[in-house]
Amino acid sequence: MKTRKLGALEVSAMGAGCMSISANYGPPADKHQGIQVIRRAYEKGVTFFDTAEVYGPFTNETLVGEALAPFRDKIVIATKFGFDLEKGGLNSRPEHIKKVVDASLTRLKTDRIDLYYQHRVDPSVPIEDVAGAIKDLIQQGKVLHFGLSEASARTIRRAHAIQPVAAVQTEYSLMNRDPENNGVLAVCEELGIGFVPWGPMGMGYLTGTIDANTQLDAATDLRAGFERFTPENLAANKPIIDVLKIFSEKKNATPAQFALAWLMAQKPWIVPIPGTRNPNHLDENLGAVHIALTATELQEIDTAFSKLTVHGGRMSKMQMERVES
Repeated sequence: MKTRKLGALEVSAMGAGCMSISANYGPPADKHQGIQVIRRAYEKGVTFFDTAEVYGPFTNETLVGEALAPFRDKIVIATKFGFDLEKGGLNSRPEHIKKVVDASLTRLKTDRIDLYYQHRVDPSVPIEDVAGAIKDLIQQGKVLHFGLSEASARTIRRAHAIQPVAAVQTEYSLMNRDPENNGVLAVCEELGIGFVPWGPMGMGYLTGTIDANTQLDAATDLRAGFERFTPENLAANKPIIDVLKIFSEKKNATPAQFALAWLMAQKPWIVPIPGTRNPNHLDENLGAVHIALTATELQEIDTAFSKLTVHGGRMSKMQMERVES
């Protein structure tokens, strides 16, 4: 497994998003299966594991902590703060951050969090105060690196001036190119910040296994409430899969592998974090690190995709209100 840098933090070229093992994309997996798939990722060379207190809530951090405990010193754990899980809504007040970090450390069975992200920008707390709180936690040794999720270029710049930001996490894929257009990738390049795309396979759509007949359970699967996952939009977006299959077949790759290889070909400081609870899908995803795309191929893909329309917004209206534009 090759490595990449997120700021000063060195990680495997592909990470593992652990959320979907416990929550949000269907009912939680069996705990034994969850531990097995996380450890298999480690055996295959993955050293970068992503979780958050809100996943479950809490259950995913506990799972990740147990799964990774035997090789804690050989891996990088990223988790996130920023939701008020007692009262609801966002909470990035410094005193709240300093309280919840200890709970995350306990669940993760560790004495430090390698990368601590603000999960969503809290409009009621100046980002300088958030960065200052993380700076304090870094001085105490509880946190090693600072990250932001779904933040605007302006917020990234302001935070970085107080405490260097190692990584920014935002949805980014062949289907969702927002970071290319809103200045986020540009500010990361300028300031030497790594970029971690979540939803690198279009939240599963770019695998080519989801279509208008796919039934998503609204009780356990957040995507059931996302515009892009209505039966109408799933059908309307089929040309994206058709084009993706043409390109992936040329590289003897699956659509999922091609989508991941495309992301890694964009910049050397981009580290996607696909998630799965299925060992075979894990192996498939990791196969993407061996697929190299030439400048000509990338140009051909961009040309083909520029003629396509993506139908449906990224998430639900409520969730998009928490994404800083």
